[in-house]
Amino acid sequence: MVRDWPAAEPIETERLVLEPLRVEHADEMAPLLRDERLHEFIGGRPATLQELRYRYARQAAGHSPDGAEGWLNWIVRHRETGDAVGTVQATIRLDGARTVAELAWVVVAPQQGRGYAAEAATAMVGWLDRHGIAALIAHVHPDHRASARVAERLGLRATDALVDGEVRWVGP
Repeated sequence: MVRDWPAAEPIETERLVLEPLRVEHADEMAPLLRDERLHEFIGGRPATLQELRYRYARQAAGHSPDGAEGWLNWIVRHRETGDAVGTVQATIRLDGARTVAELAWVVVAPQQGRGYAAEAATAMVGWLDRHGIAALIAHVHPDHRASARVAERLGLRATDALVDGEVRWVGP
């Protein structure tokens, strides 16, 4: 049974616009996500255009096939230029009586170091909070200081738990 999960909506910040993910975004994002540096901490390899189209088609559905998870995904754009600078996402699910969001963020390599990940993730967390989702989780590679700083800025705290080699952060 598919739950009535919230659907991603546009979100704006001072410098960014978070645009709900569509399949067509794959054509723009594939070359930006092809950079091997983006896989330094997460492993794997860049997706091909076809793989990214398939992934975005699944994610844009807004929920897992069994309805147990809600999928919220945004393309992050620079407000002035309209250029894509990354993505943010929240996978939401029930954990007992509360709804929990597992967060992730990516900023394309040429745009890193400008605070876009923190700004976009903070805006997403605010949106989630307005939709009644305040329990947050993120997984960050122990050596990825930039992502750890984003998690800290979101009010998350590192735990002793390692999941697939990444530190589990929880909060607030």
